[in-house]
Amino acid sequence: MTTLQKLIEQIILASRFILVVFYIGLAVALAVFAGQFLVKLAGLAGQFPAADDNVFLLGVLQLIDKALVAGLIVMVMLSSYDNFVARLEDPENQRQIGWLSKLDPGSLKIKVASAIVAISSIHLLQVFLNTRTYTTEEIFWKVVTHVVFIASAVSLGFLDRMTDKANVRMVKDQPDQARRSTTP
Repeated sequence: MTTLQKLIEQIILASRFILVVFYIGLAVALAVFAGQFLVKLAGLAGQFPAADDNVFLLGVLQLIDKALVAGLIVMVMLSSYDNFVARLEDPENQRQIGWLSKLDPGSLKIKVASAIVAISSIHLLQVFLNTRTYTTEEIFWKVVTHVVFIASAVSLGFLDRMTDKANVRMVKDQPDQARRSTTP
């Protein structure tokens, strides 16, 4: 291996730390999003005695939506850092972050797709609770978009399952191939 090749490999490996900028940005976005959540919660609490049930329910759905998005940000930030930059290690809280090692990029995509479907479901429920502010065409396209999200999530799940099955088959076949290659 030449010195130039070693240098190139070191640069490529070190470049993964550039991703930290994105994860810090996501942490800042999460803090801003938490501020929006608190403002929405305060506004909802201020309306509480006088708000009609439908308005209150829409407000609660918006809070749930924000909580799901915040969880999505945290999941992407932590698991991506753990997968691509460096392992997150905290011996005192190992049980709390142990799930990170189980989130490979494929399972993360499925979790993200599932969260997007859940968020879309909440948006669709908000639309159905407030139909008079939407045209029939707008409702139609929101439903179509939701169905596309569901189809995408199901497709990702199917592809991930097929990949897992293919990997299991490869592992099972390897000992057989090794035996065949050693026999004359």
